[in-house]
This record gives sequence, structure tokens and C-alpha cells, in this order.
Amino acid sequence: MIARISGILLDKQPNQVVIDVQGVAYEIDVSFNSFCQMPEEGGAAVLHTHFVVREDAQLLFGFFELEERSLFRILIKVNGVGPKLGLAILSGMDAHAFCQCVKNQDSASLVKIPGVGKKTAERLVLELGDKLSSWQSVENVGVKASSGNSTLFSTSAKSEAESALVTLGYKPVQATKAVAAAIKSSPDGSCEDLIRLSLKGMM
Repeated sequence: MIARISGILLDKQPNQVVIDVQGVAYEIDVSFNSFCQMPEEGGAAVLHTHFVVREDAQLLFGFFELEERSLFRILIKVNGVGPKLGLAILSGMDAHAFCQCVKNQDSASLVKIPGVGKKTAERLVLELGDKLSSWQSVENVGVKASSGNSTLFSTSAKSEAESALVTLGYKPVQATKAVAAAIKSSPDGSCEDLIRLSLKGMM
């Protein structure tokens, strides 16, 4: 079991990062929450990881916070929810909002997340009600806006935000519309800010 990765961040995308650990580079799938909290490329990075071994692949899923990894491990125990979908859920909605949806039996909001159909949403609400009630530190988990090194809005930031949303599973038309609305709310926001606001707007 690989539980933690610490090294130099070589590359970061909204759904994956590459971390060099003493000459060995690890590709790690991450949630958007964790992506937002990663340092700039070249900086020191630490991720709590969940290691998955399949017949055709060995996959690493990384989380900036232990609480988010804990929620991920609860998610993938739900019938029909694999690691990829679990990560997609945590990328499409911050942990606190997800828990509120389950508590309020709001499957309609969960369906808006790419990859989550009606039956899966209903299953999440049904199976996780009791499990999430004992999950601790929910208030401390969620998407955090990056502090410092904020990049003023530009055409590049707009394009990057739209591409990131498509990478996360949203349709190009949805991405363009959501980013346009985000720009109105935060015209001087960074790319990460635009993605975060776009995701919030689509919920």
C-alpha cells in the first residue's frame, strides 16, 4: 500500500499531477479540490494516496487532505462506484456540499455531476446516509481558493478553465457557459477560481 507521496511537483492538470520522488516520477489522479491546493510546478508537494491494483493497471489517487481521502474510501464502497467515479464526484462537488446532498436526499443535484446517473445518485443517498453521519471534520473539507500568486483573468485563463471542465467530464457548451458566468462574478480571478466558480454555478 502506498499511503503518501512526497516530492517535487513536475506537472499539474485539473485531474492529474506528476510528482518526482528522488528520480521516480509518479502519475497521480487527483480531485479538483486537491489540484487547487497544489503548489506551483517545481514546488514541494505532499499527497495522501490510495493505491489501486487491477489486472491491467496500477493506479494512484491522491488527496491534499486526509479527510477527503477518507470520504473517497467511503464512496468507493458504494455498489457501482469505482475509484474514477469517486474522484469525479469529489471533483464536481466539494465534500461539504456532497454530504449536504446526501443528508437532504438531494439526488437531483448529484445527477449534475458527470458520470453520475439517476440510479447511482439514488444509491449514494440511500447507502451513505448512516455512514456519513459518523464521518468527522466535514466542515474542514472542501474547495479552497488559492491564496497568493493569483493570476489576473485573461483569454488564456478562460481557455484553460474551459478545457479543465471538459477534462472533468462536462460538455464544451456547458463549460463555455459556466466559465462565462464565472468571469462575471470574478473578472480578476485565477484559472482555478474560474473553475471553482463554474463548478459551483453548475450545481
